[in-house]
Amino acid sequence: MKFKKPQTLEQIAKIIEAKSIGNANFEILGINEIHVVEKGDIVFVDHPKYYDKALNSAATTILINKEVDCPEGKALLISDDPFRDFNKITTHFNPFIASKVNIADSAIIGENTIIQPNVFIGNHVIIGENCVIHPNVTIYDNSVIGNNVTIHANTVLGADAFYYKNRPEGFDKLISGGKVVLEDHVDLGASCTIDKGVTGDTRIGKGTKIDNQVHVGHDTVIGKKCLIASQTGIAGCVIIEDEVTIWGQVGTNSGITIGKGAVILGQTGVTKSVAGGKSYFGTPIEESREKLKQLAGLKRLLKEK
Repeated sequence: MKFKKPQTLEQIAKIIEAKSIGNANFEILGINEIHVVEKGDIVFVDHPKYYDKALNSAATTILINKEVDCPEGKALLISDDPFRDFNKITTHFNPFIASKVNIADSAIIGENTIIQPNVFIGNHVIIGENCVIHPNVTIYDNSVIGNNVTIHANTVLGADAFYYKNRPEGFDKLISGGKVVLEDHVDLGASCTIDKGVTGDTRIGKGTKIDNQVHVGHDTVIGKKCLIASQTGIAGCVIIEDEVTIWGQVGTNSGITIGKGAVILGQTGVTKSVAGGKSYFGTPIEESREKLKQLAGLKRLLKEK
């Protein structure tokens, strides 16, 4: 999540009431999670296991719960609860604004786009030309939709990420400040749910077609010309490369990559990253031919007994 204008280390420290280490005028451009940080970003870390990863990442400001040596060219924000203060930053720069109308005045809708009855379109949504948005679709704030996109009834774009910290008093949610981006010629079936990114974008690439009742988790990036069948559940932070086919009732772990042109057969559990250009089946996932050989061999053994 980038700020609308650059901030200084001193300004951010005041917002979250934290101690800062570094030049007071050190420039900060936004906040991001560790897997997508860039120069100018703040990243938070609250466990010693991940200190080195955060300190050596592309992030140039580290929000951390221990005073450590500051890497050259970077700055630190010292907090007793980085998770809480990361939420403070998100809320400060991207506050929730309640809507009072079905289609926000700030929404931009392109020519020849059809909006059916009972659609909700939030603040600062952008929808391109020649789209069809069917009844009861909900499009949360800041979503971006390209040209020639079709979204079927009851689909939801931009719900919060499923991301919580387990505290003694209960689960504490990491506030989502990202958005959903649909590129041109994307089709979404009925009752799909596409969660926004925590700090970045959940993105669906040009020409991808998604069936009914598919869930896409936060910060997932789906490539171009993919086909995803009904009742598939894709976790957060997954990368699905171009021209992947995923058949019905597939589930994935978070943080994995499915390579270009891969085919995932129905009811497979994608428990790890897989290379492109191959067909896969089963849980745990394996190449489909190998898995089917194993099942055939097991069947022969059972017959012999």
